[in-house]
Amino acid sequence: MVCLLTLSRNVSAEVGMLFRGIWTLRRRCCTGPVLLLGIAVGLFYHTVTMDRDRSEFKSSQRDQRNKSAVFEYKLLLKNPERLISLLEASKTDGFVHHSKHSCAGKAIILTGQHAPTDTEVQLYQRVLQQQGYRVDQARYAETSASLRQDRRDGRDWSALICLKGSEKSCLRKINFAHPQHHQRVNIIPAFAGAFLDMGGVCRFLTDSQLSGVTLPIHPSACAFSTSPQEGTPNTAEDQQRQPITRSDNQGLNATVNVYVLVTSATPLTAFVHRTALVKTHLDETSYAIELQVFFRERLGLLLSHQAIDHMNHVISDILKAALLSTKERSSSPRCKLCFQLMTFSLHYNASLRPVVVKLQTDLHFDGMKDPHFDGQIAKEYMLEDVLKLLFPVCNSEPSSPLSTQEETRKYGDCEGPNSLCLPPDEMHLLRQFNQHLKRPGPFQLLYPISPPPDDLRHDLIQGESLSAQDYGWRPALMALLQELSLYYTRRHQTESLDEPKSPEASDSLSRNGKCVDPHLRQLYTDPPMALMPTFNAWMKEYRAEVPFDVITIHIRPEPVSPHCHIHLDEHRGPRMANYPVGLGNSRINILVMDESEAEPVVMTIYTLHIYRESRPSLPMFDEYVMCSFVQDCGLVVRPDQPCGLEPIPGSRSSGEAQASPRPCLSGDEPGRWVVPCLSCSDNRTCDWREVAWQPDRCYHPLLDQPQLQNCMMDRKVLFIGDSTNRGMMYYLMERVNTTLEDWDKAHDTIIYHNLNQGRTIASYSYYPQFWLPKSQRPTFQRALQQLLERSQPLENSPQTVLVAGGVQWLNLNHLRTIQQVLQREGLENIMVVVKSLGMGFHLPVDGIRSLPLNGVQELYNVNKNILESARHLGFEVIDTLSITMGRYKEFLQGRCACHFHEVYKLPSPTVASQRNLKILKLGGESGNPANEQTGLEQHEDPSSPPDVSYHVKGPVNAVYSEILLSRICVNHAVNGTIRQQ
Repeated sequence: MVCLLTLSRNVSAEVGMLFRGIWTLRRRCCTGPVLLLGIAVGLFYHTVTMDRDRSEFKSSQRDQRNKSAVFEYKLLLKNPERLISLLEASKTDGFVHHSKHSCAGKAIILTGQHAPTDTEVQLYQRVLQQQGYRVDQARYAETSASLRQDRRDGRDWSALICLKGSEKSCLRKINFAHPQHHQRVNIIPAFAGAFLDMGGVCRFLTDSQLSGVTLPIHPSACAFSTSPQEGTPNTAEDQQRQPITRSDNQGLNATVNVYVLVTSATPLTAFVHRTALVKTHLDETSYAIELQVFFRERLGLLLSHQAIDHMNHVISDILKAALLSTKERSSSPRCKLCFQLMTFSLHYNASLRPVVVKLQTDLHFDGMKDPHFDGQIAKEYMLEDVLKLLFPVCNSEPSSPLSTQEETRKYGDCEGPNSLCLPPDEMHLLRQFNQHLKRPGPFQLLYPISPPPDDLRHDLIQGESLSAQDYGWRPALMALLQELSLYYTRRHQTESLDEPKSPEASDSLSRNGKCVDPHLRQLYTDPPMALMPTFNAWMKEYRAEVPFDVITIHIRPEPVSPHCHIHLDEHRGPRMANYPVGLGNSRINILVMDESEAEPVVMTIYTLHIYRESRPSLPMFDEYVMCSFVQDCGLVVRPDQPCGLEPIPGSRSSGEAQASPRPCLSGDEPGRWVVPCLSCSDNRTCDWREVAWQPDRCYHPLLDQPQLQNCMMDRKVLFIGDSTNRGMMYYLMERVNTTLEDWDKAHDTIIYHNLNQGRTIASYSYYPQFWLPKSQRPTFQRALQQLLERSQPLENSPQTVLVAGGVQWLNLNHLRTIQQVLQREGLENIMVVVKSLGMGFHLPVDGIRSLPLNGVQELYNVNKNILESARHLGFEVIDTLSITMGRYKEFLQGRCACHFHEVYKLPSPTVASQRNLKILKLGGESGNPANEQTGLEQHEDPSSPPDVSYHVKGPVNAVYSEILLSRICVNHAVNGTIRQQ
């Protein structure tokens, strides 16, 4: 201030003397214009002189500050605690605006090829919201309303997350509008070009500046098609690597996936996650393990530290070389806080120095035993670690950030906490690096670190010919970063060696086995399902829909706590399972249990309702063709027969398929399914409501209600078999009585007397009782004798009917047993109907047996032998395998995928109505399908009031059940009392 007063006083004196001289001159000889010109020249001269003096004054002040900053910088290098205190103070002073804005602002997720319901997208959404961010989603930057309509040219955001498929859009956004220093993007533009594959060679390796430099990387490491196991180091690289001298550790032959987080490119700061993916030469699949644990188990304590040091330097050298190759293209960094996740696949071949055989700019967990679930879950755990490191929790609302110009004006002269005179973006990066080192979580510092004293390499990367300026890094900033890394490295080492475990930690360890947070972290399915509502740990019930062609769902719930145990459907159910998804509604219960005590306790139950859609169908048009099929191409049971739809000759536009005028003489007459379509080459153009079973050379008569009741008068129909046999019984009961008023999932013996006004009796015995130990299971002979005894009195005539069969348990021995028992009981003249094998157990379902394709194909031969033997014994037969194999995808509820029926409770008692079966009549006419209800609740309580009625759903079950009725009433058909089909 004194200087300014002195300067102004001198200027005033000189100006006064000038005016006095000019006034004297004017009185003598000067005119007015000349006098004004002289005054103007004088004022201009003195103004320039005064500005120069001010500039010199401010320059001297700035030089003084810079000298002070240099002095401060040197002091901070000797006293890192003071540097950390300065950085901590900056968070609560002038830089609080930027801290709040970067910690709790707007985050934008560009989903790219991901669906919004994908678990990875949900992870970003959930974690960023937990950290205090407002989250928007869009598929690409160009379609993001937040980026397009922002009043500040798309800069009113704090984080931009670009998922797979949106990278190019994201890079265009970065190139068009450089992010501000508080904005983070998960792509580093320099790496996007450096690690491209250029004809089998990494692009950065082709840079002339790296000529003559030997890097421990396979040239084709950036190639997309190269797997980590395919890349092998060349001989020169092998010679450069240091062999392990200890003979007992020569077994370090493995490929290790190391996961690197680059938090800044200019200057380079990077961390490595403690978890790695390892596959040794003895392993078939990769497994996750901590890096330090892996090296310690293989090499011992001393060599494990050396191996980690060498690993860090190999990765650091490659990152620096990549940045060197792009420094001229990006001399001014486009994104200071851009970060990048990378996967380095390192190959170890009896050496401490690895070779990079694959390099990917993303997280990859290929090679795991279950890559879809294990790999995705491991990836999401790591992504959550990354987000929590980079985006710390902020509970307060963000303040309006200062613009770069305002911040430069405020701190350009090093006022406030920035006594280092660093630019705001560098100061921001320094504070970020300090926070990462202070709370690294599962990450360890990769770069910058001090090189080991014995690591003397003199190539272009490590030599003195390249300094920090060559990478565009200010030496002062790099020195401060290195000092911080050295300080925290020593601090963490001291803490790990000296700090004793607290009692609280001991108590925590002792309680590790208890499930204290009984919630799910996420619900994973394959194929992925869109849950409604979106998954939330506090929501317990979800619904999802899947298309017709999805017949299995692999489900894996992941708990929040590893000490909580997951079981599906029951207390001893599997942790994860492959579920068959029948048509209509299915339900899966997910039990979160605490098994720390002797008696497990169910803590929480989640319920997943899955609705599988019916086969896509088009209504029948005037122009159509009748198509037929024997089997589905998705499961070829008979390799000697064609699969899929084939046109029926002469059926176009007529709506009629040619049918034989004679009734079938057997229930196993060869046949096929027929359906009207616009084109037989596309099953989506068919009207699947009109699909019908058509024997090749005959037809099965169909009974109307009075005829069926007359046929069943004074008959006893006995069923022995599994639930598929029981489904036929309930269909018969509903057809005879017009309604089904009683229903039960019987697994023992049950008798119904209330059929056909008490004139018809049906009885049923479940076989085989597979849930019992083999030593306690009743034999087929014992089960049959018990059914006959409980159904007495029985008439030794066709008025007594025995229906035997099931999915796949029936064999020739059972047929002989039936004959022997009936002869012994004096019932050799009763009618026996054998239901043959059926489709089921063909899906890979956990917890039950599953047949491979050749096992399913062998069923056809077994089924053929059963039919022939049954006919030879004089039994009636129904070929259910041929009927079900073409429509094997249309199974209903049940893990065996063998049920083609389902019993539903009707909303109110129904009036008797004739329901026509979809079997072609003589002349090609077809009846209307039964009015199948799909949204009805399944009955679970057999003790319901008597006015409740049920309906047996399932068109496939209806076909072979009607064939059963036709065979039972065959004598009536001969007498002409049954109308032709």
